[in-house]
Parts: sequence; C-alpha cells; structure tokens
Amino acid sequence: MFIQESLKEKAKIYFNFSQKHMGHALGIQFEHISDEKIIATMPVDENTIQPFGILHGGASVVLAETLASVGGWFLLDSLDKNVVGIEINANHIRSVKKGSKITGTATPVHIGKRVQVWETSITEEKGKLVCSSRCTLAVVNKK
Repeated sequence: MFIQESLKEKAKIYFNFSQKHMGHALGIQFEHISDEKIIATMPVDENTIQPFGILHGGASVVLAETLASVGGWFLLDSLDKNVVGIEINANHIRSVKKGSKITGTATPVHIGKRVQVWETSITEEKGKLVCSSRCTLAVVNKK
C-alpha cells in the first residue's frame, strides 16, 4: 500500500481504529492514500452481490462513499473535525460477476472548510468502467 509521507501519522490513527465498520464487512482494502487520490479494492462476493450473482449497485455506492469519506478525513487539518456524507449519486455502467474484484479511485473536486466534493470511478479487473459516482461531504466538528 502506498501512503503519502505527510499522511502516514494520520494513517496510523485510521488503521488503528478499534471500531469495525461496513468497509470491513465488504472486504474493502486500501491500496493508495494521497492528497490527490485514494484507491481501494473490493471483492465481488456473497457480501456484495445481488440475488442474480452480479455486483449490487448499493455495494458500489458503499465503496464510493467510503473512499470519499476516508479521503476527505485524511485531508482535514484537525482531528477535532470529521466528514459526513450529505449527498451521493452513482451511474452504474456495467455489471460484474461474482468472483471478480473491483477498484475504486476517488479524487477531490472541491476541498472547502465546510464542504468537500469527491468523484469516484469504479472499474473491473480489465479496467472497464463499472460505476461513476459523485459524493458531497459536510465538514463537521466532532462531538
């Protein structure tokens, strides 16, 4: 996994959170963390398919929002703040069969003090686009 040098201390915090979350349940694995992009993979398996044996669109949305939220958190300048999703859309382009793996790449479009916008492209193993998503995050104070 690649972690940008300036984000390594924050990565230690993130990867040592004791709270399990949906990313763990769906097998999301981070590959790249930097200011410019965040990349992760997710298996297309019994946890991420619909009854017809193909990737569930909701699982793609989970991957997209996870990437945007984690990427957004890494770009916050304070541990007293957090990001929360306030809007997400997704265009599902092609199906992916069980037994495959997808890769999501999220990039920031706007990083503001109160709002962040991220775009995520999800591809299948041959690099073909599976889903395109845009997620808006609110920057909030931790309680």
